Amino acid sequence: MARVTGIGGLFFRSANNKALGEWYEKYFGITYMPRKDVWRQDAGPTVFSPFKHDTDYFGIPGQQFMVNLRVEGIDELLDIMKADGVKIDKNRVEDAIGKFAWVFDPEGNKIELWEPSEETK
Repeated sequence: MARVTGIGGLFFRSANNKALGEWYEKYFGITYMPRKDVWRQDAGPTVFSPFKHDTDYFGIPGQQFMVNLRVEGIDELLDIMKADGVKIDKNRVEDAIGKFAWVFDPEGNKIELWEPSEETK
């Protein structure tokens, strides 16, 4: 039976793709192409959810997508990013599915960080 087995890549435009690729690698361990081998992520839940065109969830008018990264040690990661001067949204959410926080990459893209709860893993 033919089926999709996962997301094979995420591609988006960047004003400085090399610098932005290095930023994602530094903070999230995501290797970027074509410089290195592809990023191999851990198995786990992945949400795929188109939002209404007028959603305010992304928080930035005109932002067409938001990457949600599954993390371990969200508080430690945020401390490291804060110490380096990364822009971090003040909002934090913790609920039955885990902890959520939002950061901005150097080009202003809002990124959602999610540390799944034990029940969600």
